Amino acid sequence: MVVRVLVVDDQAMVRAGLRLLLEHEDDLDVVGEAADGREAVAQARRHRPDVILMDIRMPVMDGLEATRRILENDDGARVLVLTTFGLDEYVFEALRIGASGFVLKDERPEQLLAAVRIVAGGEALLSPSITRQVIGHFARSRLRPRPREVDDLTERELDVLRLITRGLSNAEIGSELFISETTVKTHVTRVLQKLGLRDRAQAIVMAYQTGLFEHGS
Repeated sequence: MVVRVLVVDDQAMVRAGLRLLLEHEDDLDVVGEAADGREAVAQARRHRPDVILMDIRMPVMDGLEATRRILENDDGARVLVLTTFGLDEYVFEALRIGASGFVLKDERPEQLLAAVRIVAGGEALLSPSITRQVIGHFARSRLRPRPREVDDLTERELDVLRLITRGLSNAEIGSELFISETTVKTHVTRVLQKLGLRDRAQAIVMAYQTGLFEHGS
């Protein structure tokens, strides 16, 4: 399977570098580029990419608003935020509204390639500790009441959600709970559906903002 990627950044040289890196891989294909958020929305609607590499700070329309509009138009889109700073409020907001993770612009090329593949596979890029640091740092200043839908989760689904919040992959959750990875995927899907969330990133944001698993709960 070839992953179709849209590259969004206001710097032409950054876009060119990302295109060169991505198209060197047999399983990745750059289907379009955009220099601002408005172009990104139009290109995403036209090409329906699997993954959008999204810069945050851009003219005309920033990456946050572009992410919101793209995800409203296409439930299957996966946004991977490109940022210079890890502890960035814009990054947190992007994760809150549905971005699947973020990559620092000074990361090694192989880490960016791995991130694209992880997100394209339906996982959220949550394992790196810095991602959870971003969520933890900003979520606790925006506390929200616990959604009533949490009460509809079974004990096993709560266990899975707790481990998602810790950043564990499906395989790691399966090992922790002594269940198959296929069973984990089923539980993850049900958790997200019951809570009305797009993906694991939003699940972690919700858990932090509501203090769901704090104080031994």
